[in-house]
Amino acid sequence: MTTNFSQNAEESPEPRKAEVKGNIPSWLQGTLLRNGPGIFSVGVTSYDHWFDGMAIMKSFAIKDGEVTYRSRFLESDTYKANMAANRIVVSEMGTMAYPDPSKNFIVKAITFLNHTVPDFTDNGASNFIKYGKDYYATSETNYIRKIDPVTLETQDKVDYMKYLPVNLASSHPHYDKEGNAYNFGTSIAEKAKTKYILFKVPVVSETDKDAPALKKVEMLCTVPCRSLLTPSYYHSFGLTENYFIFIEQPLKLDILKMATAYMRGVNWASCLKFCPEESTLIHLIDRKTGKVVDTKYYTGAMVVYHHVNAFEDDGHVIFDVIAYKDNSLYDAFYLNRMKENPGSEDDDGYSKPSYKRFVLPIRSDKGVAVGEDLVKLKYTTASAVKEKEGKLLCQAEVVCEGFELPRLNYDFNGKKHRFVYGCSVEKCAVAKGIAKLDTETKERIYWSEDHCSPSEPIFIPRPNGESEDDGVVLATVINYNPGQSSFILILDGRTFEEVARAYVNTTLNRDMHGFFIPLQN
Repeated sequence: MTTNFSQNAEESPEPRKAEVKGNIPSWLQGTLLRNGPGIFSVGVTSYDHWFDGMAIMKSFAIKDGEVTYRSRFLESDTYKANMAANRIVVSEMGTMAYPDPSKNFIVKAITFLNHTVPDFTDNGASNFIKYGKDYYATSETNYIRKIDPVTLETQDKVDYMKYLPVNLASSHPHYDKEGNAYNFGTSIAEKAKTKYILFKVPVVSETDKDAPALKKVEMLCTVPCRSLLTPSYYHSFGLTENYFIFIEQPLKLDILKMATAYMRGVNWASCLKFCPEESTLIHLIDRKTGKVVDTKYYTGAMVVYHHVNAFEDDGHVIFDVIAYKDNSLYDAFYLNRMKENPGSEDDDGYSKPSYKRFVLPIRSDKGVAVGEDLVKLKYTTASAVKEKEGKLLCQAEVVCEGFELPRLNYDFNGKKHRFVYGCSVEKCAVAKGIAKLDTETKERIYWSEDHCSPSEPIFIPRPNGESEDDGVVLATVINYNPGQSSFILILDGRTFEEVARAYVNTTLNRDMHGFFIPLQN
């Protein structure tokens, strides 16, 4: 299976009908949005890292057994500036942009100042989020771009900092049944303090439907950063009925080094440092009080990008994550390395992820001796041992390995779940198949096809379904077989057998994350 990860995508803004094989369930009505990098070179310049590519958005509209496909580039300010200059002029995390050597001193001086106090990109190539009634393309900077979820046209540029003091924000918010969104952002050196801010974007009322959803944003909690100028990097967080879970991991962004990166001729990603000698702090936030609980939880050094789910059971908070032993995953996506090992199973530097389950006891530990395990659940080997000064050292149960981009039935978000769907990445970071994991039996069932590479799978529950896994799983699949088209795959959520596929008769690019919008929304 060979692929050119740095090949520029082509957009197809006009809807085109896909060729359906099989029978799409009549109840499956809605639009699957997918987002990811799509442009990797402009003029004579190229991005160094796959994550940096300019965003291309895709939609698969499913209605009455038919599928309609379209795609568009996100016309961000970054996109417009790069295209106008016919070169990359806006820096991304893994690629530092420098002015045309023929430009005069003033242009070069302005570029230098813009990188000393960086104004981050609005190239939202990671995911889609919903605030109020609106949908946004997002990365992890303070900028998000409103989009039309039907036509994929780019609309307003929104700056988080106009509404709350966050320089960075997660691209994986959570939603409750009322439509409120919850997210975390990092406030860097604001009033001489660096902190993590938990905020809520309320559902929009009819009277405020034309106002920006962020206008009503509420700050729920602030968590002080353990170091002023080296905040922890995070990509997601967890929540239960009564708690939020925030991991402060020893993967840190050095702000002072970022300020001098341009001058030193290095990218901003080089300022992201993993500190294996440091612990990972686990902050448990009470949703009712908006305060971090008094108990101090911690575990060993690890790197987490994706939380799976969290729930409560008999005086414990249980949360599942996909964890790595180091930060080598980011390095694996530098394009020169991907050209050398495009999906190769011979990558010696690959760090296989582990699906880990942590348990946080929330009962009082009064009368509990130092060295005693406070976890009393019978169905997990995870532990939380009391140490001096009352801290709890948490050790996870490893449920499985080689599993990433986890999704579940979102009706079970914050509740006890059994099934998780994800990409199978046992040999390398590029998925060769997708899997359904049973967290009780630890068994996995797989879907794969020769010379095909699937995206993150998304579970869609059947209305009034009879079980947690009663529904379908959607995944886009890049087909490298000569003369065959790429397709959207539909699997039965219970049996994991193919229900249907829809060939799009165009080239699909590899993407990151997706969002399903039911037809009624």
